[in-house]
Amino acid sequence: MTIRKTVMEDLHRVQEIYASAREYMAKTGNPTQWGTHKPPLDRVMQDIGEGKSYVCVKDGEIVGVFYFAVEADETYQVIYDGDWLNDEPYGVIHRVAVANQEKGVGSFCVQWLWERYKNLRIDTHENNIAMKKMLEKNGFSYCGKITTLDGTERMAFQKIC
Repeated sequence: MTIRKTVMEDLHRVQEIYASAREYMAKTGNPTQWGTHKPPLDRVMQDIGEGKSYVCVKDGEIVGVFYFAVEADETYQVIYDGDWLNDEPYGVIHRVAVANQEKGVGSFCVQWLWERYKNLRIDTHENNIAMKKMLEKNGFSYCGKITTLDGTERMAFQKIC
């Protein structure tokens, strides 16, 4: 597998992967994290335009997508029922989705990021069992809870050296 920045020509495939991820989450007890419309098309296009969207490619086919940037995430400014592992600059991972529950893609993506940046933060819904397992498997520590911009609660994770 390889990782590269997403380009606008990938948009249709990326939207298919997000739709598949929404269906999977709904079927596995997590219908509210992305509902029926997240991430919205304008957000995905913005991510691509800003160079913060990446795709994972296997055998010439896009099998995963995620957002990554080294930036302060405003929803990570306040954490409760815990603490971040440090206050150093960090890379933030969002909007991770895998095509048809392709095995190992999520782990490949976070390992690829870890090779490039040694302070990573990510959050997920309490009911996103697959994501929580993947994060635990890849050495992320549960740090506490954060509130997203739409007012919903998420579990916050971090991995540091």
